[in-house]
Amino acid sequence: MTYAIEVDEVHKRYGDVHAVRGLSFQVEQGEFFGLLGPNGAGKSTLINMASGLVRASSGHIRIQGHDVERDYRQARRQIGVVPQEVVFDPFFTVREALELQLGYMGLARTPEQQAWLDELLDVLDLQGKANSRVKALSGGMKRRVLIAQALVHRPPVVVLDEPTAGVDVELRQILWRFAQQLHADGHTIVLTTHYLEEAESLCDRIAIINHGELQALESKRELINRHPYRLLNLWFDGDVSLPSALEGKRVAGQQSDGRTTLKLHKTQDNIGDVIEQLRGQGAVIQDLETDSPGLEEVFIEMTQRPHKQSQQGGEQ
Repeated sequence: MTYAIEVDEVHKRYGDVHAVRGLSFQVEQGEFFGLLGPNGAGKSTLINMASGLVRASSGHIRIQGHDVERDYRQARRQIGVVPQEVVFDPFFTVREALELQLGYMGLARTPEQQAWLDELLDVLDLQGKANSRVKALSGGMKRRVLIAQALVHRPPVVVLDEPTAGVDVELRQILWRFAQQLHADGHTIVLTTHYLEEAESLCDRIAIINHGELQALESKRELINRHPYRLLNLWFDGDVSLPSALEGKRVAGQQSDGRTTLKLHKTQDNIGDVIEQLRGQGAVIQDLETDSPGLEEVFIEMTQRPHKQSQQGGEQ
């Protein structure tokens, strides 16, 4: 089987900093794959190695079966990266920037390619800006140009590196609709984001890395099910003293809206028993609701664990 991306025992060192530590995983064809981790986890280093901008210290990365170092040209044509930073050449128009990107990919400006550029401009609502210099565009429009540049060569694998960082709600929705359409059209999508609700909504499988190491690689549902707790929110009629058995399960005292929240183990704490204990204490419950943890809670729990070796340096 040929994977969309295959990472095989990859290490990257910058002097004394071991930024990536023996990462191994595969991204399957047609997946919407989440690559998550805190700042400094090694995500950007891994993406730069996959796109050929940085060489691995050891190990191999293959894109659609092509080694990014031994078969660089073919590997580079299989992947399009929308970078985190907004970078552009101020001297070219939007259309010129896309045509130059075609040249970087070794592709001629054929009528078919020009038709594809027109389609990208249309889908990303850039037709009216095609002859404007990129430097004159708003931040949101510049980000759309970056997306178009990543797609000029129609890569089967698309990496979105923090694509919605610093954009407004309208543009964020446009970007996600476009990403979902790319996925529906058969593209493999790799997403990095600090907006974990986006990853939870969009991704099929998720890898969490921290300190350059793989912490988890599971389906979204499997990851969320790792968290053994749920929250019980309660609203009481009047002041209530919790039984001692429940006081230790209280989360951050009483909330500003009068809510009292208990953190209960999914299998060890029966909600019916908790309510009976409260009633035995004379509590009158006006309302209650349960709240299951999401990806954010799992992510925080996994990435805040102490690491066996201290790290130096920032995001690589």
